[in-house]
Amino acid sequence: MGLDDDIAILSAAPLFRFMGRDALRLLCFAAERRSLAAGDVLYARDERADGGFVVLTGAIAVAPRRAGGEPVVAGPSALIGRLSLFLRGERPSEARASVPSEVLRITPTLMRRVLQEFPDAAAAIEADLTEDLVAFTRDLDGVRPRFEGP
Repeated sequence: MGLDDDIAILSAAPLFRFMGRDALRLLCFAAERRSLAAGDVLYARDERADGGFVVLTGAIAVAPRRAGGEPVVAGPSALIGRLSLFLRGERPSEARASVPSEVLRITPTLMRRVLQEFPDAAAAIEADLTEDLVAFTRDLDGVRPRFEGP
């Protein structure tokens, strides 16, 4: 896969769609590329989170946080571990390649560098994350009556 292909995949991923070609090129050059065979673990539950991942090829199954649910399968252009692009912490679930796959790992250090060099992209990403938080808060307010007493 060439640079133009990688940039096209990144530009279709959530958050990265706000970045211009130069910012995406920097990410492609500086991010770590990982190849996984079917069944390989991308990360384990409770492992230290050292960045987010964009699926380039293949499919990654992300286990639910709680036992009993079906895994979510992420294909090309999916962003796995969005919060880990900005903060280090622990992984709440496991992610495993369903088929041979390739991902880009983007660390918080790299993300910070790109956002500093491309402030317009940083502002657009901040606005998008703010919209997500407002929608989440509105959804929580909608279910609050179910948990409050009479």
